[in-house]
Amino acid sequence: MVSIRTVNLTKVFGDVVAVDHVSLEIRHGEFFTLLGPSGCGKTTFLRTIAGLEMADEGRIYFDDQDITDMPAHLRGTGMVFQNYALWPHMNVFDNIAYGLKIRKVPKEEIRRRVKEVLKLVKLEGMENRTPHQLSGGQQQRVALARALVINPRVLLFDEPLSNLDAKLRVEMRAELRRLQRELGITAIYVTHDQEEAMSISDRIAVMNRGRIMQVGTPKEIYKNPKNEFVAKFIGQGTFILGEVVTYGEELEVRLESGKVVKAVPSHPDVRLEVGDKALIMIRPESFTLEPGKGYNEFEVEVYHISFLGDSQMLQASNEVENFIIEVDPDLEINVGQKLKVYAPPKHTLAVKL
Repeated sequence: MVSIRTVNLTKVFGDVVAVDHVSLEIRHGEFFTLLGPSGCGKTTFLRTIAGLEMADEGRIYFDDQDITDMPAHLRGTGMVFQNYALWPHMNVFDNIAYGLKIRKVPKEEIRRRVKEVLKLVKLEGMENRTPHQLSGGQQQRVALARALVINPRVLLFDEPLSNLDAKLRVEMRAELRRLQRELGITAIYVTHDQEEAMSISDRIAVMNRGRIMQVGTPKEIYKNPKNEFVAKFIGQGTFILGEVVTYGEELEVRLESGKVVKAVPSHPDVRLEVGDKALIMIRPESFTLEPGKGYNEFEVEVYHISFLGDSQMLQASNEVENFIIEVDPDLEINVGQKLKVYAPPKHTLAVKL
C-alpha cells in the first residue's frame, strides 16, 4: 500500500497541454477517481503515473520515492484497460499468467498465484476458456486478475466498465470496490460517468482541460461545488444567473427575472461581494412543495415528467428560468400543471462566475 503524490505534473502533445501542472495527493489504500469529460486529460494523467507516458514537467512520488523517470515495469503498477486487452489466442490461465512469465517467476509459483487470483475474482474452473468463450463481465474479471496477480503496489483503472451493459456495470463496480478494500491497495480510477464516480470513490478529482477543478469526497463535490464547471458537471440541478445585491450570513441574489432569492456560498472557499455575477444552483431533491419560513418561492409550469420508480423528476419553467424538481412518486402531477415550489436558503447555493 503506497501513497501517491504529483507535483506540477505536466504532459504536452504538440500544442495541446493534456495535463497542466497537476498537484495531487492520493492516500494509502484510497480509491481515488479522476472524473471529467472526454479529452480532459484524465487518461493521460493515469498513463503518466503508470510510466506509459513520460512527464514533460513535474515529479511523481510513490511514498517518498521519486519514480518520475523510472521505467513502467519497475513501478509496480497494475493497469486495467477499457478494452480489456486480452490475448485472443491464449486461455484464461495464460492471459493471467503472462505478466508473471515475463518476470521469470517459477512455474509452481505462477500456478499458485493464478489459482489464488482466480478465486479472488470468482472465475474458478474457467482456466481453459478463451476470451471469446467469456461474457464481457468475465473478460473484465480476467483483465482485473491479470493486473492483480503481479501483486502491484498501485492499481490503475482506465474506464474499465464502459463496455458493459448498465446492470453489469453496477455489479462490477461493487465488485471492484470489494476487491480493492479486501486487498487494501491504493487505486486510481478514471471515468466520465458521474454516477460511477460518486458510488465507488473515497475521493474524486474533477478535471477539465488538463486541470483539477476540485478535489473532495463525493458528498463534498455534489453538495459544495467550488465553481461553475463542477456545479454543472456533477449531477442535475436548476441553474439561474443573477447578481449579488446584499452580502452577510446569507446572500441576496437578484435573478434575471428580477426576483430576489436568499442563498449561501456554494463552498467555504467561495467569496462573493455585492455586484458579483453569481450562478444560483438548486439540486432537484432540495425543492419542496411545502412552504417554510424564509424559503425561496417559485411559480412554475410543468412541461415534462419522468417516472424513476422511487421518485418523479419534473421539468418545469416560468417565463425566464428552467427547473428540475424531484417529488414523491405517488403525487398526481400532470404536464401543464402550475405549481408553487420552495427551496430553503441553505440549499440555494451561489456559485461565483
